[in-house]
Amino acid sequence: MSELPLLISILGPTAVGKTSLSISLAKELGAEIISADSRQMYKQISIGTAKPSLEEMDGVKHHFIDFLELDAHYSAGVFEKDVLSLIKQSSNKTWLIVGGSGLYVKSILQGLDDIPKDLKLRDQLNERLKKEGLEVMQAELEKLDPVHYAGMDQANPQRVIRALEVCLSSRSSYTSLRLGQVKERPFRTLNFVLQREREELRNRIKERCIQMLQEGWLEECKSVMDHRASNSLNTVGYKELFQVLDGTLEMEPAVEKIISETSRFAKRQMTWFRAQKDMHFIDAADSNMKEQIIRLIKIAVQR
Repeated sequence: MSELPLLISILGPTAVGKTSLSISLAKELGAEIISADSRQMYKQISIGTAKPSLEEMDGVKHHFIDFLELDAHYSAGVFEKDVLSLIKQSSNKTWLIVGGSGLYVKSILQGLDDIPKDLKLRDQLNERLKKEGLEVMQAELEKLDPVHYAGMDQANPQRVIRALEVCLSSRSSYTSLRLGQVKERPFRTLNFVLQREREELRNRIKERCIQMLQEGWLEECKSVMDHRASNSLNTVGYKELFQVLDGTLEMEPAVEKIISETSRFAKRQMTWFRAQKDMHFIDAADSNMKEQIIRLIKIAVQR
């Protein structure tokens, strides 16, 4: 039996059911949870990011939730260092990493590669961004590297520009340059990806959107309007509700747009997860889902 800690990944698209399962597993395994959700890290936006409440956490310790100010800069590279430091300094033998932010997940499971830079091209791309807008740049990146695009924070203009810089300067996909040797880690890993039928997932996204609005999502948006230019709020849901508050978009079409854009984002997340190695894909609608996962965890623990 290995003495290295076991890091269990509970991954999957938004609204698939990661939160409730991970908390249930953590209680049974005596584990702590590391959040790999790039938006739940920020304060003041609990409703729109589906952040677990204290009641939902049910005494399970969570890390990397609700610890950043809205204007703070945080990256997958910093997250990698912080998580490795946390695990190394702890005596815990079992951890759960939970989320759907592909680059943050990769930074922990594999490490981030050293990618070449072209600062002149980056300046040119930033000028294009000012003239043409983010959506044009997003569309170009999605054509050049759909796998990387699916797993990244598409709303972050700096990351879009950086990825385009790499694709255009190297004439290769960012993904192909990120397939280097997996970095050594002070833990073993066991990775699960939750999945659901597309229509079922869309219905869950719709139900969650309505529930969040009933819980005060619009009021939450109003309370952070002064920070709307921050990258932390440049994401699906907040952008549309800011337009509602501006009076430039009616609520009903805003809700439909949020549901559609979130569903498209979920599809891109699954594209990214399917491109990864060593993932166990689990049907989140299966009543025996938890038992399947526990059985595989017990086998891993004995190795």
